[in-house]
Amino acid sequence: MMRTEISPLKIIDIKDLSLDRGAHLLINRALADLPVGAKLGIRGSAPELAIHLRGWCRAQGHKVIWNDAPSSNAANDSTKSSSDENDSATSPLIGWIVRGSALAGRWQNAETAGLADYQVVGAILDEPSARWGLAARGATVETSAPEFYFGLNQKAQVWAENVPRLYAQAAAAQWNPATAINWDEAFEIPDEVETAIVQIMTYLIENETAAMLVPARFLAQIHPHFREAMQLLAIQVADEARHIEVFTRRATLRRNELGLSTASGQASLKTLIDEPDFTLAAFLLSVLGEGTFLNLLWFLETHAPDPVTRAVARLAAQDEARHVAFGMGHLQYQISKDETARPRLAQAIHRRHDVLAQTSGLNEAVFDALVLLAAGEWRVEAIAEGFKQVQQLQTEMDAGRQARLLKLGFSEKEARELSALHTRNFM
Repeated sequence: MMRTEISPLKIIDIKDLSLDRGAHLLINRALADLPVGAKLGIRGSAPELAIHLRGWCRAQGHKVIWNDAPSSNAANDSTKSSSDENDSATSPLIGWIVRGSALAGRWQNAETAGLADYQVVGAILDEPSARWGLAARGATVETSAPEFYFGLNQKAQVWAENVPRLYAQAAAAQWNPATAINWDEAFEIPDEVETAIVQIMTYLIENETAAMLVPARFLAQIHPHFREAMQLLAIQVADEARHIEVFTRRATLRRNELGLSTASGQASLKTLIDEPDFTLAAFLLSVLGEGTFLNLLWFLETHAPDPVTRAVARLAAQDEARHVAFGMGHLQYQISKDETARPRLAQAIHRRHDVLAQTSGLNEAVFDALVLLAAGEWRVEAIAEGFKQVQQLQTEMDAGRQARLLKLGFSEKEARELSALHTRNFM
């Protein structure tokens, strides 16, 4: 005769712990091991446990079978099973929970939002679901989650192969303006040179304000699935906020008033603010603008007459180099995915040049201030040398832009012509 194995009944004793003090965690843990339709005995002595258990089971989609035995402690309860988790329990048996299917049904067809580790093949999808919304990459997302709208919801729109590495570098390279620069370091420079520095700082502040607002505007449009790109842009915004602070502190270190802001300079920056396409904005701002600014910041580090100006220029340049690297990485990634990307970049340069054709370009006061810094004094020969140094700076800026355009696949002729169309305001 064949014998049928009968699984022992499972019973837990929650003692005097009530459902509003965490008993549901113990019950859920015990139910997790049981199939739909299986029974879980509940022992307990908390006041009104039966009332609370009825409501909780109804909310969770489980049934309850009440124990009608007049007394049901561990010593005399006939329902005590070999799987009772606490053989010494003396709490009365309140009833039996019959596991429902609602909990399993709730997560039926739930999706896994990619994988947390970007290095795993397939971890980052080309176009993640709008329902994944704010969920962490790699989380299991309930099917009834609401849809979110993110304008930048495709990998090709925001990604670059160097994004994770650049984010790690950026997070490790943050510096504190209050301690990274010795603001009290003693130095003496002529009043006219101080005026020149204040003018340059004024110019840098408004350019860095544009460099902060452009990525900030796109940051909230990135699907959080592309977490590393989102984080890198957030740090880029923080970098620019810090640059605005140190340039302002240097400008007001010995003066109460800042320098001049021209209409043409603001018009040039407005074209960056108005650019609605993330890739084109990254090209115009990070690759061409901030790339050109790298030369300017290195020039200031070389020719500034005081240690504070040299320090702010050096620290800002370190951050800007990272911004340029992300812009290049993103454009190279997109060009590899979209054969129309490169012509669109060229069109963006022409379009911006046409808009700015009637403007005067670089603030004259800024140009003169750079000459004076490079000259270091007012002798005719020194001014001539300063002028020559600023011309050399512009030549190096042009060479840098051409080199980056070549890396993006433009021909030498295209790179030369496109670089020449870049705004005379540098950024």
